[in-house]
This record gives sequence, structure tokens and C-alpha cells, in this order.
Amino acid sequence: MTAKTLPVDTFDLVIFGGTGDLALRKLLPGLLRRYADGQIPEDSRILGVARDRQGDAEYRAKVGEALARVAAADETLQARLPAFLDKLGYLALDATKDEGWDEFATRLLATGERIRVFYLSTSPTLFVNICDRLRAHGLNTGNARVVIEKPIGHDSASAAVINDAVGGAFAESQIFRIDHYLGKETVQNLLALRFANILFEPLWNASRIDHVQITVAETVGLEKRAGYYDTSGALRDMVQNHLLQLLCMVAMEPPAALQADAVRDEKLKVLRSLKPIRGEDVAHLSVRGQYRAGASSGAAVPGYLEELGKPDSRTETFVALKAEVDNWRWAGVPFYLRTGKRLAERVSEIVIAFKQIPHSIFDDSAGPVMGNKLVLRLQPDEGVKLWLMIKDPGPGGLRLQHVPLDMSFAEAFGVHQPEAYERLLMDVVRGNQTLFMRRDEVEAAWAWIDPILSAWDNLRDAPKPYTAGSWGPSAAVALVERDGRTWHEDTV
Repeated sequence: MTAKTLPVDTFDLVIFGGTGDLALRKLLPGLLRRYADGQIPEDSRILGVARDRQGDAEYRAKVGEALARVAAADETLQARLPAFLDKLGYLALDATKDEGWDEFATRLLATGERIRVFYLSTSPTLFVNICDRLRAHGLNTGNARVVIEKPIGHDSASAAVINDAVGGAFAESQIFRIDHYLGKETVQNLLALRFANILFEPLWNASRIDHVQITVAETVGLEKRAGYYDTSGALRDMVQNHLLQLLCMVAMEPPAALQADAVRDEKLKVLRSLKPIRGEDVAHLSVRGQYRAGASSGAAVPGYLEELGKPDSRTETFVALKAEVDNWRWAGVPFYLRTGKRLAERVSEIVIAFKQIPHSIFDDSAGPVMGNKLVLRLQPDEGVKLWLMIKDPGPGGLRLQHVPLDMSFAEAFGVHQPEAYERLLMDVVRGNQTLFMRRDEVEAAWAWIDPILSAWDNLRDAPKPYTAGSWGPSAAVALVERDGRTWHEDTV
């Protein structure tokens, strides 16, 4: 089975921060794969922009070195790499200064009117400068799009400043606030599972679902993000965007159509329906932790404070929350969210835990009857599992087993599944905003997060310690178990 690849229109893509980690690890490898699959037209151009002084040839050599590692195991990528590198150009530019912007505009406008994507892979502090200068040089035309990465601010007020500045240069229809989790195959399959199968949607409510778990766990520590991360923390870095967006995809009502604003209208309703967590509620509805020295992937690793080199940091590297969507569909159904660094496994998954059967006809010798679960795995191995009760094969009586119907996308389809950035970049070129956040979504998410941050500041409790390589503080286990539930562990 082969995946269908639909070409996009000719475009120019400008990556501000073109020498940075995101560009070299995700954006340019993704564009190479789309080019190798025939999706990017031959006359499209990619321009890296950064402050480093170098020319086109030096930039191509640097990118080529990074992409050679990506293409090492793929003959098609190796064959197409030289032609892809020919599409690359480079311009040294300081976003905070006026020098060089005339040359930049001239270089872009030389090809006439075409789709132009400006990807702001920079610190958010530069978003305002870049957008102001793009507008001043007439580069915010109708066929232009601007992509901005998280974090969009560190609270509601700072997010409004960024959104006002970007919105002053580009129309909302031109602004693509990217969350790469929404580009993952499994997240989009959630829409298909719910709205293309009559099996699930009638059960997708409080009468049949007991609770929902959303986990985004990392085994890595700070890597190269120490400066940013210590001013952010797990709640801002992961919950405000990634986890809340996943919650919205699970909890939203059926949109009128699979169109950008129809989908985003329903996600917004979910965010506005989240029951506030503030004041004294924060102490028993949230857990924040910070990792200590331990072992990860079989190797000893330092604690957060040692890795940071700052002995008094109170930044959380782990968060667990009990959230509630206060509407008719979800009344009384808890949504348990957790995310953290230096955890036991690298895994991102959504668990829909259905209620127990109302009455069991089986005697004790058959074993316990466990509730059904629908598990959507986002990483590392994307797929869907539906946990069911079946009879254990063999003679000698009826014994029940809890086993999954397992569909791995890699095994089921046997083709390379585009990574999230590949899909999202092509959606930007097409002008399809379905998988991107609208301004009011960002504002609603911050409106829910801000009171939690404020309450943590007022409580002044230090984050609870947990050992690197564990599943976080014991308080996170208690958060779920005091409700008579447990965190899902995939044992198959």
C-alpha cells in the first residue's frame, strides 16, 4: 500500500532561525522528505535567515551535513539531496536592526507574486520585530503566511502582546500558530475514529466513559534548552499547548464540517468549558515535581538542579492535573493529564477508559472483568489499541483475559508516515488552518492556566522531588488512586 502525495503550489519558504536546532533537526529534514516524494515543485525556494555571516554555499554545506545523516538509510533521499540543496539560499539578517532588510525584500520579490511562508523558528522575543519589518517592506501580501512556534507568551498578558503585534502585520487567516502534536497521525485518526465510525460516537460521553488519561512523557532532561526551560517549566511548556490541544480533540463536539474554523470553534468551546482550578483547589487537583539524580536508559543522570547549575530553582519538570470539562457531554468525567522530563519511558498517549459492565454473569473462577480501553499512541510507535475481555483459549473452563486489538500504523500500512512537521508545513503552503491554533484558543488556554500558576506562587511549596527514571512524584499516583483509578500501563 502506498500513500498518496498531492503536490502543492510553488512557494518560497523563509526560515528565520535557519541555522537553529529546530530547522536542522525537523524543518529541513521534513522538507527534504516532501521534496523526495514529489510534493514540492521544482521552482520553489527555501531561504535560511540568521545572524551568522555566511553565504549560500556555506549554508548548503552545513545543511547538507545534517541531512546526510537523515538520508543515510534511504536511497531515495540520498538521490534527491543534491537537487534539494540547490533550492536553499541564505541571508544574514538581524531581526532587531534595519540593515539588510531591503536586500531581503528584493530577493524575495524578484520572483513576483507567489505563496510565501515566513517560519519564525526564533525566540518569541523576536516575533514582534520580524513581523513589523515584514510589514514595513511590503512582504505581508495576501499570499503570505507566517508560522509562529510556542511558547506564545508566558501568560495571558504577554501572549496578547505577541498576538497583537503579529495580528497588526498579518490577517488572522494568514497566521499559523503551530503545535506539532496536532500534526501527528494518531491525533488526526482520533477524528476518523470518532466521526467515521458509528461504533464510538454514541459511547463518547459521560454515560459510558469513566475517565480519560493524557500522558506526554520524556526521558530526556534539559538538553540545550536550559535557559528557556527554567523560565517556563512543564505547565507552560507542555500543558498550556500540547496537552490542552489533545484534550480538546478528545472532548470536542462534532464540527459541522471538517473545515478549519468549524473544528476550531468546537475546540474553543472545550477550553471555555474547563472548570477553573484556582486557590485552594490547586493543592489537591495538581501535582508539580522536579527530578533528582537517577538513571535514564540505563545510564546515571544528574538531577535538574545539577544539570541546570542553579541550586535554588523551583521550576517544575513534571505536572499532573485532574481537569474537568463542565458541560453535558462530560459532566463528572475526570481528565487526568501528566507530563514530565526524565520519566521512565518516552511515550505520548491518550487513554479513553470506559465504564465497567453493570453486571457480570461470570463466577470468580473466570477472573476479574476489566473495563474496555481505547488507547491512542502518538509516540514512539503510532497506533491504536482497543482493550477487550475475551475467553482465554483452551479447555478446562472459561477464563477471561484482557487483551488488545492492536493496529500499528507502520505495520498496517507499510509506508513511511510523514512526521508532524512534514504534514503541517504542507498545510501552511495550502493555507489550511485546521490543525493550527486560532488566537482565541490561545487566549482561552492561558485563561485556564494563569490561575494555576498564580496559586502555585501563593502556596510557595517547592516542587515534589522524584527520581530520574521513575514515573514522577508519588503524589501523582495518589492524585488518581484516591479516585479509585490507576495510571494506564501498557503491558503488551
